[in-house]
Amino acid sequence: MNKLTPMLWFDGQAEDAARFYASVFKKAKVGKPMKGPDGKVLVMPIEINGLEFSLLNGGPQFRFNESVSFVIHCKDQKEVDYYWDKLTADGGEESMCGWLKDKYGLSWQVTPDRLLELMRGPKVAKVMEAFMKMRKFDIAALERAAA
Repeated sequence: MNKLTPMLWFDGQAEDAARFYASVFKKAKVGKPMKGPDGKVLVMPIEINGLEFSLLNGGPQFRFNESVSFVIHCKDQKEVDYYWDKLTADGGEESMCGWLKDKYGLSWQVTPDRLLELMRGPKVAKVMEAFMKMRKFDIAALERAAA
């Protein structure tokens, strides 16, 4: 067991969310749910790419916001497109600079590894200027900005 496990608060959608994330991330495993005294699912464990999460059916009191997000490191444009399309489907929302919210309101940053490399290069200002105008990252456009 990891020493730290993110606990994500849902309003009765923990099981659905676990199935959704397991369908998006190829290296995901849904665990056995913990049930409350009423027999309903209280906590739904899931492991995504080696990181354990607990999805809590906590009720309507709290909602996700952009102060917490998860970065998905992508090796190429194909991966960027895949995660972007899957996570914005069925009510997800695009934002700026590679950020999006999935249909549950959880924030993700779909980030190509190439962007991180370009941000360490000499043309960081040009790269930043280019990506600040983007929603989903376009690696070819970022490379043109760095050229």
